[in-house]
Amino acid sequence: MSAPSPNPPSPNPPSPNPSSPATHSRPFFHIVLRLGSAVYRLRVRQAKRWNFVEQMVAYSGYGTPAQVRLLGRVLLASNPGTGDRSDRAAKAVVGNVRGWRAFTSVPVQNREVEIELGGTLHRVRADRGGLIDTNVQVRLDPGWHTAVFRTAGTDPVEAPVFVIAPDTRFGIVSDIDDTVMVTALPRPFLALWNTFVVSEHARTPTPGMAVLMDRLAVEYPDAPVIYLSTGPWNAAPTLARFLARNMYPAGALLLTDWGLTQERWFRSGREHKRKNLELLAKEFPGIRWLLIGDNGQHDEEIYADFSRRHPDLTAAVAIRQLSVGESVLSGGRSAGGHQDQPVPPTDWVYAPDGAGMAKQLRELRIL
Repeated sequence: MSAPSPNPPSPNPPSPNPSSPATHSRPFFHIVLRLGSAVYRLRVRQAKRWNFVEQMVAYSGYGTPAQVRLLGRVLLASNPGTGDRSDRAAKAVVGNVRGWRAFTSVPVQNREVEIELGGTLHRVRADRGGLIDTNVQVRLDPGWHTAVFRTAGTDPVEAPVFVIAPDTRFGIVSDIDDTVMVTALPRPFLALWNTFVVSEHARTPTPGMAVLMDRLAVEYPDAPVIYLSTGPWNAAPTLARFLARNMYPAGALLLTDWGLTQERWFRSGREHKRKNLELLAKEFPGIRWLLIGDNGQHDEEIYADFSRRHPDLTAAVAIRQLSVGESVLSGGRSAGGHQDQPVPPTDWVYAPDGAGMAKQLRELRIL
């Protein structure tokens, strides 16, 4: 495998779209990128005036006994100070009970990060968004391990890493918004309220989904669990605490950044999900995935496409049906079956909650 990269390339990079802003008005787009860089510099200066300090955030990773994917972020965030009270305040950088606090932090670009795992030290570099997303070579036994992240001048932080056994044949990929958690995401004002104001204690788990996921974890104790969402990395720790509090099985979060890229005005949530599903197919060619999502956004389309490309790697697709009101507010997506052409080798199940999904998965002998 080639040297680790903070941003693994997509196995099937999209061809340029002549009508996209990146190609249609490239000079103006570059001006906007330069403006974005200027705004970033202003944010850094403001963070320093507010006495923000550099802090390391580490996320759950996963991989094989020979290679693991490590995830983390370097940020400027409010100074935690000293003492027990400040220890609690330090958690603001990774998403305090009020979600908006996590969005006041500023990413530290291109910072060198040391990661210790399995007695080996790896040196990687954060990207323009302060994100570390890299693959490193290892020699580890299957099961849970601990990676330690640190930068010069920051305290080390730990992250769990799940090493998947070579003989594992089943895995779970689940969306988050309106799948395991009722977020009312299509409602613009309520979505902003949920994201920036509401405590994670007030977020509502989807009925029966935690029980379904727990049964799957019991039935397949060696199965990797991947939570694949278009949500921002700023919200990762808040989401992780929500999942743990509601007894969802532990797993890696694969989120995304918001904002401009070199290719487009805004990052594509659909492309983010497609790219990561393709990476999982490439990294684990022996695992058949249960794909869980909802019919409120684009999960059906994305999962149907994956099923066509990799029918041998798709155990089944389980879709949470939104209510009629939720479906209308989400843009009139389907309320019953998926809108794409059927994928004969793949079993699809539809239900409004986890109990309904569990019943149908039992009929398919998956549970």
